[in-house]
Amino acid sequence: MKTFVNNVFLMSIVLSSFILPVAHADNQIPLIPTREVYFGNFHIHTAWSFDAYINGAISGPDEAYRWAKGEEIPGGGDGTPLQIKVPLDWYVVSDHAEYLGALPLMGDPDSPVSKHPLAAAITGDDPKASFDAYTEILDGISNRRKDEILGDPAVAASLWKQVVDITNKHYEPGKFTTFAGFEWTSNPGWRNLHRVVFFADTDNLPAQPFSAIDSDVPEDLWKWMDQERAGGAKLLAIPHNGNASDGLMFPLETSYGGSSLNKAYAEARMHNETLYEISQIKGTSEVHPSLSPNDEFAGFEIWDYTLASTATPPEHKRGGYMREALIRGLQLQQDGKGNPFKYGFIGDSDTHNSASAIEEDNYTGKFGFENDPKHRLYGPPGVSKAAAKQVRQFSSGGVAAVWAKANTREEVFAAIARKETYATSGPRMKVRFFGGYGFEQDALAKSGWLDAAYASGVPMGGDLAKAPKGKSPTFLIAAMKEANGANLDRVQVIKGWVDGNGQTHEKIYNVAVSDDRKADKDGKIPSVGSTVDVKTATYTNTIGAAELSAVWSDPDFDPKRYSVYYVRVLQIPTPRWSTYDSARLGVETPEDLPESIQERAWSSPIWYSP
Repeated sequence: MKTFVNNVFLMSIVLSSFILPVAHADNQIPLIPTREVYFGNFHIHTAWSFDAYINGAISGPDEAYRWAKGEEIPGGGDGTPLQIKVPLDWYVVSDHAEYLGALPLMGDPDSPVSKHPLAAAITGDDPKASFDAYTEILDGISNRRKDEILGDPAVAASLWKQVVDITNKHYEPGKFTTFAGFEWTSNPGWRNLHRVVFFADTDNLPAQPFSAIDSDVPEDLWKWMDQERAGGAKLLAIPHNGNASDGLMFPLETSYGGSSLNKAYAEARMHNETLYEISQIKGTSEVHPSLSPNDEFAGFEIWDYTLASTATPPEHKRGGYMREALIRGLQLQQDGKGNPFKYGFIGDSDTHNSASAIEEDNYTGKFGFENDPKHRLYGPPGVSKAAAKQVRQFSSGGVAAVWAKANTREEVFAAIARKETYATSGPRMKVRFFGGYGFEQDALAKSGWLDAAYASGVPMGGDLAKAPKGKSPTFLIAAMKEANGANLDRVQVIKGWVDGNGQTHEKIYNVAVSDDRKADKDGKIPSVGSTVDVKTATYTNTIGAAELSAVWSDPDFDPKRYSVYYVRVLQIPTPRWSTYDSARLGVETPEDLPESIQERAWSSPIWYSP
């Protein structure tokens, strides 16, 4: 294993390959079409989602797209407008399918929805009456009782058409990409099984979305998706927040829908779902400390609740976190049952206020009422202490990074289908990850290394070929900090595998480390330290590195064992959003929150099958 932290000449070659691959002079390595990284979000709610509207959102899909492009939009809450500092490359408004766009019509006297029995309470000034009405609507959705006024098919079709028209209006091929989408909001027993569903284009779309009132069973959603494909549509679903599923997201034996974990189940799931949303406002679901006690960074932004209003933690952690499921999928595959958890990774938002709130120092909350720093830290008036704690334990939004040939619907969708994506907790750092058998230790020092990596290896999201005799896989890894962002602490490769007895294992390798730190006698790397000033909510880049890279070969490789590898890149410590808010308000940071965090990126995995 080698790291290249201080070699400026080498890193200039590596980082230039983030933009443009250079051909070998002899042209023996085929040129690979340039793939640039494009940053965006799939998981965006506006006032057209029932819960967003009731919780203070005042802007719709049109404003959401304008925000992502860099425009200022109304913010609700304390009236502060919303504006992103650095615009995104693509954006997907995915309001809840359940009564999509219907609740704002309660305030329109020309709409029949304004005659709904709950309209006066929801649009009135009494917060308790509004919340009680919201609870009644949510209970109906959760128990699949359709409201005939809110769920009127003609109203639903009209609103869905407006969503599609707005989506198309903001699509600028090569500059800004949009997709039509919605969220399917299954939450049996307040356990999260939500999926964002999006379409490759706006041809052959359904008359209206499929909702959890139609069915709250994922297998039924997948059947509906297959029916839409038969009609010419191209679509995928992205699950999220397994941490709030109480173990239902990645089932251990039988799915919520009653399916056995067999090849048919695995094929149906992976046919419809290529990516998993690993980090968002409702926490990070990569790993839980109780599942991976030897991972010193496992406790990052854990939001440990179901969706119940009682602030109840989930009883079951297994089945709720991606790493455990990722490795258990290998076990299922080895047993001949297929792998239903072979996901690529993205980060995302889940904002309910149009703005994805991905910038830690520009965080405006999940709901409209949080567009007031006091409400973000202490909750709005009248909420319980437990509910206020849930709100301030929200993370800032994550980001989905896609390596695509162009910023168009066709190319972004193709990258998602092949899982050439990675997740970040918010910062727009750049990460490359390739695996193969022919890479030499100086591979990253050669011009044209990126063409060679694509030609003789596989990128993140891919499958390694069967290992040649006596060969171990070698991985090329390069990471660069966000422009004007924090330096990097380290790069880790996280490996999972199944042994000869069918037992699962995981191991973390520190493959590139900043500041010339060395492992101690136990193999642990000393902390990078911290420059965070809590009182002023500032930090400096006097520690860490702007770029890290490595050529790493697995020293423990066994060609007979199913294995999986992914990269985790850690930043140096920086202030959490709550620390920024506390500094602005001149108050102490709440004791139940960390003052600083180490933001991070997760590559999609690379798999090996014997």
